[in-house]
Amino acid sequence: MADGRSTLTEAIGYAGAPAPVWQKLRFDAQQQASLEPALASYLNATVLSHDSFAEALSYHLAQKAGGPDMSALAIREICADAYRLDPAIVAAAERDLQAVLDRDPATRTTLQPFLFFKGFMALQTHRVGHWLWGQGRETLAFFMQSRMSELYAVDIHPAAPIGSGVFMDHATGIVIGETARVGDDVSMLHGVTLGGTGKVFTDRHPKIGNGVLLGAGSKVLGNIRIGDEARVGSGSVVLSDVPARCSVAGVPAKPVGGACMKPAQTMDQKFDMGL
Repeated sequence: MADGRSTLTEAIGYAGAPAPVWQKLRFDAQQQASLEPALASYLNATVLSHDSFAEALSYHLAQKAGGPDMSALAIREICADAYRLDPAIVAAAERDLQAVLDRDPATRTTLQPFLFFKGFMALQTHRVGHWLWGQGRETLAFFMQSRMSELYAVDIHPAAPIGSGVFMDHATGIVIGETARVGDDVSMLHGVTLGGTGKVFTDRHPKIGNGVLLGAGSKVLGNIRIGDEARVGSGSVVLSDVPARCSVAGVPAKPVGGACMKPAQTMDQKFDMGL
């Protein structure tokens, strides 16, 4: 095979092993370019002309975020620096993309989240902004936050660390405060707020454990802990700690139903009320 990148073998993985995200993305882009010629140039520019996932992602983020205040080329160079100096950002982005594929039944190919899903794009913009914040480049980090908010209707303070394998479904209206922390493998739907309870200047935002599911419109307020694999019902207001693998719902939220297991992976929002 000439370059091997367009083959089905590489798309599904060698010897039956799952293919890396970049191989899947290239394969999907090549397929769609042949099926939809009107998008061939776009797919070539965003995916097929690049040699790595990091290159394609930095180009795509920059094309979205660039404008009269800062050129796409300048933003692309910032993203490339972040990915080169901290490869963990790219690994987290790959896990995020795989999380969308695994958890969203509406997703047909890797192209959908990579090109069009604002939850994925907002999260990757935040990851670059968070890296800038860690480098002491706070004004530029706030610029990235501002562009993310304008483009995707998602507002995440650049100081907030977010784990990998995170899925932001629909994403519109998600707000995450400065001292919030989000673990690995978390799923959250639109309208989620991780906020404070007032004008407090110290640690004031929630800490979200690994594998947590936050339902649409849920509000988690204050310096509280949501334990690993807990589940928060849609429209709930959480004001106190939630134990691991506990389901809570209501205003204010209280424990409901039985224990839950891996809710962020199953995306199961139907509570067992013992009826």
